Amino acid sequence: MTDDAPAGRLTLNLMHFARALRAAGLPVGPGKVLQAVEAVEAVGLSNRTDFYWALHAIFVNRHDQSELFDQAFHVFWRNPDILKKMMSLMLPKARTEAPPDRPEMAQRLAEALHGSGAEQEEPEKTEIELDASFTVSAAERLQDKDFEKMTGEEMAQAKRLLARLALPLAEVTTRRYRSDPMGPRVDPRATLRRMLRSGGELSDLARKRRRTRPPPLVVLCDISGSMTRYSRMLLHFMHAVTNDRDRVYSFVFGTRLTNITRHLRHKDVDVALDAVSGAVADWSGGTRIGTALHAFNRTWARRVLGQGAVVLLITDGLDRDAGEGLAAEAERLHKSCRRLVWLNPLLRWEGFAPKSSGIRALLPHVDDFLAAHSLNSLADLAGVLSAHGPRRSPGLRRWLKEAAG
Repeated sequence: MTDDAPAGRLTLNLMHFARALRAAGLPVGPGKVLQAVEAVEAVGLSNRTDFYWALHAIFVNRHDQSELFDQAFHVFWRNPDILKKMMSLMLPKARTEAPPDRPEMAQRLAEALHGSGAEQEEPEKTEIELDASFTVSAAERLQDKDFEKMTGEEMAQAKRLLARLALPLAEVTTRRYRSDPMGPRVDPRATLRRMLRSGGELSDLARKRRRTRPPPLVVLCDISGSMTRYSRMLLHFMHAVTNDRDRVYSFVFGTRLTNITRHLRHKDVDVALDAVSGAVADWSGGTRIGTALHAFNRTWARRVLGQGAVVLLITDGLDRDAGEGLAAEAERLHKSCRRLVWLNPLLRWEGFAPKSSGIRALLPHVDDFLAAHSLNSLADLAGVLSAHGPRRSPGLRRWLKEAAG
């Protein structure tokens, strides 16, 4: 890379590089392209490291975007070894399941840099009739697919589905009443008003019943390093839930607790997540679940857990402090809410066992223990929350026995 590179070609390449980053999932707009051109003009092209960090400062807003930017930079700006590796990901073009050792982020990056095939010339299509009675549609496969294994296109489809996801909560009875001709209680005031309107003549008794409304929803989401692969999709889920109903309070935690309720109320999900990234300082770091729950119980519990709130705790239970103080804080949280639901991505593994000290400390104090790794798992959550049943699910007993054993 030298200073005598044609400026026009450099600007064009920066534009194509920004387009590739946007296709790979980074929030890049025209304004950032102009800023990148100004930054490159300021640092020059004599030093590759300065060029790298100038673009990094412009295009990377969150810690979890750094790895994707690094791969894209070395591929786009002519690193032969990585380019050869990325090109190998594109051959063959058959739609097969990625092998376990293949990085999913690299797969999405390859699609962004080389195109998904939509812009290429399509060969002549021959009509072939197939019997699809025993096949599974792409939409059905996407519902069951692990977030970690999704390509860039599949992640975009999943985010659109999450935006339409409804999370109904079983309504709870309040202290207020509403008029109802078939209500179980007599409404004396309404009855007297009715008699006054009729000149004091006797009339039918007015009746009333208690109002019902969905309880508040509180979401506590782990954004530590072990949850990085799922935190982005789960934040989209939290944004959809926040904009679908009132009285939703959202928090994220790694080594500390951060309230992101106000940020997620923005209707535009990209703007909302950019605001969240600016407010959170501990992305992809360690996990101190007990410390985070202590901060929530001390500072926020009385503010947001009134009127029988339901709490969603999203974490894998891998605690940096080995579960120190976690049981006491989880017990206090459980006693302060109507229902405590734990969503754990590790439940996607068939051989999962509650052996971690953090998991063993949390399990006795939750009402439901569910997976959170796919669209179907989040849809199952909706079914659990909308059902009128016992506070503790029967399936939790199995996990408690394994943890005790």
